[in-house]
Amino acid sequence: MAHKRKSDVAAEPSNPSNGTASAPSKRRRRSNDLATVPIPSRKNTSSAPVTHSKGEQTSLLRAGGALFPRGGASVLTPLEHKQIQIEANRDVLFEHEEAQKPRDGAKKPKKEKKRLPKRVKATDKGDPMQLDPVVYIEGLSYKRLVPGSLILGQISEINRYDIGISLPNNLTGYIPISSISAQLSGKLEALLAADNSDDEAEDEAPNDVDLNDYFALGQYLRARVVSTGNTSTNKDNEGKRHIEMSFAPNQVNEGLTVSGLVPSATVQVSVVSVEDHGIVVDVGLGDSTKGFISSTDSGDNVDLSTIREGSVLLCMFLGVDTSGKVLKLCSDAQRLGDIKKTSYLSDAPTIDPFLPGTAVEFAVTDVSTSGVVGKVMGLIDVVSDVFHSAVLLTPQADLQLKVGSKQKARITCVFPSTGTRKLGVSLLPHIISFKQVTDPAMRPPKEVLPISSTVEKAKVVYVEPRLGLFLDVGIKDIRAFVHISKVKDSKIESLSSTEGPYSPGSIHKARIIGYNPTDGSFIASLKPSVIEQQFLFLEDVPVGAIIKGKVEQIVINATGFAGILVNISNGISGLVPELHVSDVKLQFPENKFKTGASVKVRVLSKDLAKRQIRLTLKKSLINTDTAVLQSYDDAKVGLQTLGTIINLLPNGAVMQFYTNVRAFLPLSEMSEAFVQDTSEHFRKGQVLSVRVISIDRENERMLVSCRDPDSFGTDQLKALEDLKVGKMVSGKIIDKSTKDVIVELEDSLLKTIIRSGHMTDHGARKNMKAIKESNVGQVVKVLVLEKDIRKKLIVSTLKPSLIKAAEAGELITRFGDAEEGKMAHGFITNITTSGVFVQFGGNVTALLPRSRMLDSIAELPEFGFGRSQSISCQIQLVDQAREQITLTQKPIQTLSSQKTKKNTEPPTTELINPIDENLRTREDLVEGKETMAKIVSIKSTQLNVILADGVQGRVDVSEYFEDWKSISNHKQPLTTLKLQGTLPVKIVGMHDFRGHRFLPISNRTGPATIYELTAKTSQLSPNKTERLTLDTIELGSQYVAFVNNIANDFVWVNLSVDVRGRIEFIDLSNDVSLLRDVNKNFPVGSALKVFVTGVHPSKGQLDLSVRGSQSRNSVKFEDLQKGTILPGKIIKSSEHNVFVRLTDSLTGSISLTNLSDDYGTANPTTYMRNEVVRVCIAEIDVANKKLALSVRPSRVLSSTLAVVDREIKAITDLKFDDIVRGFVTQVTDKGLFIGLSPSITAYVKVSDLSDKFIKDWKADFQIDQLVKGRVAEVDESQNRVLMSLKQSHLDNGYWSPLTFNDLRAGQTYSGKVRKVADFGVFVVLDKSANVSGLCHRSEMPRRALADRPESYKEGDNVLVKVLKVDFQKRRVNLGMKEEYFDEEVAGNDMDQDQDMKQEPVAKEALLLDDEEDIMSLDGGVSISISAESDSGMEPETPLNGTNHSNGTELGLSTSGFDWDADIFGDLDKHSLSDKEDSTQQKPKKKRKKSEPQPDLTGELDAHGPQNSADFERLLLGQPDSSLLWVSYMALELQESEVSKARELAERAIRTIGIQEQGEKLNVWVALLNLENTYGTAESVEEVFKRACQYCDSQEMHERLISIFIQSGKLKQADALYQTALKKFSQHPSLWTNYAHYLFNSASPPSADRGRALLARAMQSLPSHTHLALTSKFAQLEFKSTTGDPERGRTLFEGLLSQWPKRWDLWNVLIDLEVRAGDVERVRRLFERVVSVNGLKPVKARWFFSRWQKWEEGRADQRGVEYVVDRARQFVAQVRANAAAAEAGAERAGAGAGS
Repeated sequence: MAHKRKSDVAAEPSNPSNGTASAPSKRRRRSNDLATVPIPSRKNTSSAPVTHSKGEQTSLLRAGGALFPRGGASVLTPLEHKQIQIEANRDVLFEHEEAQKPRDGAKKPKKEKKRLPKRVKATDKGDPMQLDPVVYIEGLSYKRLVPGSLILGQISEINRYDIGISLPNNLTGYIPISSISAQLSGKLEALLAADNSDDEAEDEAPNDVDLNDYFALGQYLRARVVSTGNTSTNKDNEGKRHIEMSFAPNQVNEGLTVSGLVPSATVQVSVVSVEDHGIVVDVGLGDSTKGFISSTDSGDNVDLSTIREGSVLLCMFLGVDTSGKVLKLCSDAQRLGDIKKTSYLSDAPTIDPFLPGTAVEFAVTDVSTSGVVGKVMGLIDVVSDVFHSAVLLTPQADLQLKVGSKQKARITCVFPSTGTRKLGVSLLPHIISFKQVTDPAMRPPKEVLPISSTVEKAKVVYVEPRLGLFLDVGIKDIRAFVHISKVKDSKIESLSSTEGPYSPGSIHKARIIGYNPTDGSFIASLKPSVIEQQFLFLEDVPVGAIIKGKVEQIVINATGFAGILVNISNGISGLVPELHVSDVKLQFPENKFKTGASVKVRVLSKDLAKRQIRLTLKKSLINTDTAVLQSYDDAKVGLQTLGTIINLLPNGAVMQFYTNVRAFLPLSEMSEAFVQDTSEHFRKGQVLSVRVISIDRENERMLVSCRDPDSFGTDQLKALEDLKVGKMVSGKIIDKSTKDVIVELEDSLLKTIIRSGHMTDHGARKNMKAIKESNVGQVVKVLVLEKDIRKKLIVSTLKPSLIKAAEAGELITRFGDAEEGKMAHGFITNITTSGVFVQFGGNVTALLPRSRMLDSIAELPEFGFGRSQSISCQIQLVDQAREQITLTQKPIQTLSSQKTKKNTEPPTTELINPIDENLRTREDLVEGKETMAKIVSIKSTQLNVILADGVQGRVDVSEYFEDWKSISNHKQPLTTLKLQGTLPVKIVGMHDFRGHRFLPISNRTGPATIYELTAKTSQLSPNKTERLTLDTIELGSQYVAFVNNIANDFVWVNLSVDVRGRIEFIDLSNDVSLLRDVNKNFPVGSALKVFVTGVHPSKGQLDLSVRGSQSRNSVKFEDLQKGTILPGKIIKSSEHNVFVRLTDSLTGSISLTNLSDDYGTANPTTYMRNEVVRVCIAEIDVANKKLALSVRPSRVLSSTLAVVDREIKAITDLKFDDIVRGFVTQVTDKGLFIGLSPSITAYVKVSDLSDKFIKDWKADFQIDQLVKGRVAEVDESQNRVLMSLKQSHLDNGYWSPLTFNDLRAGQTYSGKVRKVADFGVFVVLDKSANVSGLCHRSEMPRRALADRPESYKEGDNVLVKVLKVDFQKRRVNLGMKEEYFDEEVAGNDMDQDQDMKQEPVAKEALLLDDEEDIMSLDGGVSISISAESDSGMEPETPLNGTNHSNGTELGLSTSGFDWDADIFGDLDKHSLSDKEDSTQQKPKKKRKKSEPQPDLTGELDAHGPQNSADFERLLLGQPDSSLLWVSYMALELQESEVSKARELAERAIRTIGIQEQGEKLNVWVALLNLENTYGTAESVEEVFKRACQYCDSQEMHERLISIFIQSGKLKQADALYQTALKKFSQHPSLWTNYAHYLFNSASPPSADRGRALLARAMQSLPSHTHLALTSKFAQLEFKSTTGDPERGRTLFEGLLSQWPKRWDLWNVLIDLEVRAGDVERVRRLFERVVSVNGLKPVKARWFFSRWQKWEEGRADQRGVEYVVDRARQFVAQVRANAAAAEAGAERAGAGAGS
């Protein structure tokens, strides 16, 4: 093919030696006829092709492109000359034959001219065959790409299984991992084989095939197009265009030969091996030719050890070794990019080496703003389009690109689908040099201008009319391209380059949507929709962002509802998992959210690798300002945030936050109260406010707590510190339980706990009796037994023995009170085998050994004692050193003082290796002694030193530094010291390292004491000064203090080792932002400059401040002014407001209207106690000395911030007709009071609340509810504002609903059936204010008379005509007869009604039907309190309930009496149908029942029974209707008359006839629901026992189980199940129901218990039920989330082995496997079932048909063909068997005949 191309292009210059004609061939003319736009000339901008003068000769060989080298010698071989000559002769003969044809009559010149191509002109009339082909500038595009195209690209992304490559002209291709190289594919196959044989290879595979080790971003490579396609399967959606490519050398080097290669040509290779001196590569030329890259040619910065086998490199050909089989190559990118010398190709024997990636030199033939045209070797056309010509990049470049000049460029592509070879080249500097584009500061473009960023002023620099715009985005030498499809939201056919809104020089706002490193340009869009779009890519969506989206799809899986897909931006959708759909568990979430509905979501996490995003719909997570915890680095101890429970464990719960951050919530941290079972108080998906208490970032572990970190204020803390153990205090009981009593102490409001064992001195029974007799609110006197300031815990007692001892002064409250021989009164805390432990006051504990007990009790179990039992003993021994007390019940014998007392003085010992050689013994270490010490460790608050071996000491940080200047690092002062260094010190006392307190030197004998030292030079000789004490500190003085401890609301600091003070958080800094993380900004050990603001020597209290010497408490009320911004500390937050303390005497409140600039986000509960905030004084009430504060951002941050709800400071700010929002402050009988600001309240009359009549309007409004209204009146003189909440006043387009007064006789309306009765139906009119009327049965259509009113059901759409309107009695009579309306309308309605009733239902026999078998336990009564239905919608049928014997289903929901109006219609129909059946059997009763009942229609209005009188009248006519009785009960419950509801139930049971068992059952179930909701466990048990006597016992058990499950009482349900199984073990449905409960509903679900039921059921049930029972248990394993499908398969296999011809079993198993989604298992099942012996053709046809449909559903054509072939084999086998049987019968008949 190469020689043919040479003959084509070389035909014009004649060669005398060849004897060829000068006329070009016909093929050449056809190849030059290109249907593209010609380039305009630089001097002539028209699109006409270039013409030449008459005498000018045009040649394909341009200047500088001579085919022959100097000297005339040919570069062709003799064989090539011969082939060219043959080809030329053939062309001449062809032209000669063509020339002979027109001689007979036609004019030769005209015909020759007509055959010329349209875009080719004859340059000479005398020689029309000399043609000048026009070369057109074109760029790559997706439509022009065909398989086989070669393109140069740059690697832009490296993924797990493919590589993304950036191509010219904004194209992107993808190379799968299998199309990179043969070596890498072989490695993958080896790993796959090893994975199949050895599981350990699974861990090695990812490390061996990490594409990041094989390639680098920005690497230039040549790629070959394999295929192009569309990723979208939707015909209506174009989707993303996908270009699949290959790096394989044998594909990208196609056409190259060793003989055709010349130096500087590029070859793409794959690494075969790495040797010591270089790299052996595969060049992909087909034969055994290899390539070698020496270490010197691989690049200076390349480490050969990092080169992996199978990686691909683009190399330059250097030459061939002496054998001719090894190519010498160079892969140094620097040498390849340096084309100034020889690294370019200007000549070659063939055109094959001119491939993408090769640098060439070409002669310029034409230049324009659209690009450059030239020729290589005078033969090959090259073009460079506007993207790669560099004309736009550097305008001065066009001065160098003159026609005839030579330029160097790099080939980027070979244009496909062209007759002649044409190359695309790039003149861009970064492609020529193989480098990356950077800005002048050497920064990557995407770093300077990130993707998705907006350019406010982008200037148009060039317009390509049919392509797009080029913009200047403010970065030198880097442009942005806007495709014509991205200029406007509407379609644009063409752009003008001279005028219009997009002409050069115009300024536009643009958004960056991508970057192409190969083109070196950004991709931008001018579409307003794109610019305004919040997120363009998944990377733009921040975790924690609150976004408005639309419901895209409800996700339903095999287990039911799985979540919601929400579209948050164009092309970006996220999943809301089931746990995050709502804060409360929804029974039918799929009914709440409709497709297309707008929702507000928050981003929980995103996975960029999987392109997934997880969202939440929980309001608690959306409407909060708590910290977004995205990583463990963001977490810090003390951080308060919200988390979601994702798993409940016996010892706690697993919490999840944002991204993948998880934490563990221990059981002990779940609540201040004792929690025994986590499932009783918490549930999965529940959102909790937790506090981080510990974090391990290295192991990604975190612990959180729900407990209140600080429930104490400053006053309470002070009161707790002042409270003395052993003191009698008075308090009031505020709460009690069976375990303890909570008492609130008077004055201090501290809470103390009295455990049940401390109510009396007696046993558990007396204590429980005392708890029951105590009442909440009762005032009691208690004895403080112990207190824990750190835990804020106070324990008290009511034991008379302890109170008596305390009053007599004999109660031990500290260890020093214990004296030997003294009588001690306490209580038992623990009992061991060796003795009992007795506790006194102050948590002092003593031991009563077994040997010192009375002989009468020493051998009793647990010595006859009980925990918390009161006891009095004598103190036998007190060990002062160990602080141990020993008690005795026996008389104390006289012991020597040597035995009873232990010498506590330390023995005289000699010091070993003292640091100071002057020290000898411990007696030398006295207070004031100056010596030397060695530093052994450095902590944040102290230096740990030693004075000698075994003699330890410490130097507190406050005892080392003299002043502020001597501290170089204020956050970590001691880090400048070095270990093992020595320093002079002075002994000042002892330190108790257990109690963390300073002790005098006399206490040095304690087991937990070390020497307290000072290293201050001012304390050492000769500069010895007095030590700092609390008495010497003056108010306003300044000191250097060091943080010692951080409490909940203040910081403890040390001025010296024995002087300690505290700083409140609010006084730590003037910058409130630093106080958000005190632990980080003021760590323990850090130094502070403090001022003394308060000294209380008597209390030992020192108050300090960093803000200044002036105490904030000095600020007086009179000094405050409006608008002043001050820091404050939150002391309390409620649902109504937030209280902030400014000083100890000044407190203000923040109302709801001052919490936020948007009232919709105002939430006081988000403010935490002790949090420091910036507040602005909004209002000052001087008379009452009250402050109204504000935390509006527009107040405390910047007044320029956006404000949704403006601040109303005075009544003059309100004008008539203003629409404002406010919060309900009071609900009265006459209307509402709306708070618009702390001082302005508006009043709304009842008549202005709604356009509709609301009977119970108070139920629609609550305190603090946000409402919107229009100002109706403003009276400034009386300071009064009136508002209206009517929708008609807010919305100008509001349509007023139809009212009763609008009705007139003769009018026609559409409506819905509200209620069905014997005498007719009640219809509510559409678009009305709930106006309804009665259509008597006599006014119904004739077709309804046959079935009476039961032909209608509630919710049916009907057409009615108003017959009569009684305005006095407010009654409406309606009619529905056909003659009232047009026949067409009536006919259509009738057809619709008939169509709605025909819905066939089919079920499988052995399928585990959830509705029929498992969830048939819904024993709740669902009744509607109001008989009206405002919505008119047809009530929904519960999915978890089925009908029982009489088809009725009544029950209470879990949240109380959640009545459902659908029950009315159902019960009416069933009760009436039952009566009809009985009427048909007894005609006498039928005649009696058909008598008219005028009193029902005369007394009842259109709204049904509304009071007890109405129900009593109805019950006179229908005493057996359970519907009326239960509705009557509902009415009483609505009035909170629970006792009356019980009486009605009892009355109904007595009244309903004995034959109406179904009606009685409904009443019993309703009564059970009532007791379960409002009664006690005893009342439920009593009613249940009675119900079992009157009704079917098994059914009552099932109904009560369902009630327990629905109300969350799972333990009671489990116990009742076990009881029912003992009584009704012969009923299979009960066993399967219990198994379903254990698998799915139990807490937690227990599949093991469910599986154990099968064996018990098999023993209890008869054998004929075993098949169906086992099948249903096996199905549970598949369908339950806790089940094991493998167990289910095992059970089915056992059944099929025993009953192989039970085709229903095969069907069930196939259904389950199809749902599981294992394709191979399903195929094997089908194969097995059609291979069963004895399969009848009818059944086989069914199975084959189902198999075929399943394969077709998978769109697997091979599978379908296999099924058809398999069916044919089966038919052939059946026919063969039939023929054989027939032949055998004939032979048998013949034998019998003979």
